[in-house]
Amino acid sequence: MKNIRLYFAVAAAMLFLGSNTALAQSDTKTEKKGWSRKGKGAAIGAGTGAAAGAIIAGKGDRGKGAVIGAGAGAVSGALIGKRRDKKKDPARHREYTKKKNSPNT
Repeated sequence: MKNIRLYFAVAAAMLFLGSNTALAQSDTKTEKKGWSRKGKGAAIGAGTGAAAGAIIAGKGDRGKGAVIGAGAGAVSGALIGKRRDKKKDPARHREYTKKKNSPNT
């Protein structure tokens, strides 16, 4: 019964994240609002990593595997998204990489 609940929760999270990113990507406005590619990458990576970690971990350690997988997925997804932001949207990339106390601001 616990396995069914876990699989259902993972499937629901994947559907939720997938629908949100599809809506965010279908927006054709010129004004940049919403999630950056870095944020989207972190969220998608965390969801995918949690699912993979829970499946790979084994019977007794699913929670620990999901947490470790979510952390690793979030970091790798954010790094990939940051690189995509730098390539496709340099203005947004400059905004979140700008140092707070730099004299040029």
